[in-house]
Amino acid sequence: MTSQNGYTLTLADDRAPAGRDVPVRFTITGPDGAPVTSYDEQHEKQLHLIAVRRDFSGFQHVHPTLADGVWSTDLDLTPGSWRVFADFKATGADALTLGGDLSVAGDYAPVAPAGDNRTATVDGYQVTLDGDLSAGADAKLTLSVAKDGAPVTDLQPYLGAYGHLVALRSGDLAYLHVHPDGEPGDGTTEPGPDVVFHTPVPSAGTYHLYLDFQHDGVVRTAAFTVTAGGTSTSQPQEHGESSGHAH
Repeated sequence: MTSQNGYTLTLADDRAPAGRDVPVRFTITGPDGAPVTSYDEQHEKQLHLIAVRRDFSGFQHVHPTLADGVWSTDLDLTPGSWRVFADFKATGADALTLGGDLSVAGDYAPVAPAGDNRTATVDGYQVTLDGDLSAGADAKLTLSVAKDGAPVTDLQPYLGAYGHLVALRSGDLAYLHVHPDGEPGDGTTEPGPDVVFHTPVPSAGTYHLYLDFQHDGVVRTAAFTVTAGGTSTSQPQEHGESSGHAH
């Protein structure tokens, strides 16, 4: 359970079995203590839920459904400790990100932490990352998508953009959801191969980046690990998540 600005995320059960399509339910209560039932859409959805195991494996970006104040979704879970992030804007309030911890039963088999990795391969696609993160700076990151060695120039819009980027800081999993420059149909933004982000990070250290992109009707995720230089500009908040949105 985490709280920020009077809003609290509470998982119906903070323990879950391992498996595919495991149901997960949670509520978000407002300053009055009642479940929030009215949300403003952000990037075509009322709420975005990010799930990742604490060794940074198993990343998922899903969109739960809301009924009677309770959010529900299915996740693919492996044994270990997971963190979930609910990214939302209650009507009349500021956008927030709240987190929760989920313990998944079974024999934990950790994935060894990766060093700096600027090239990802997923389902035959090659995605490369160009640019450097620096604490307190608005870093330009260019992610380029190719398939079979050829640039992909017909990326499809996904949630109103050609890509969505989530950054998680190693250690405390501080969260940042970044949206790219431009948007489909604006007359200047090309549908690939490059998707450009301006990404501020609050401190030096290692960050795990996850790019969601859509091509041929399928959403895929490319994962990277990047070290940010510089010195810290802010500390994580005591409650909630230390970072939020950037464009």
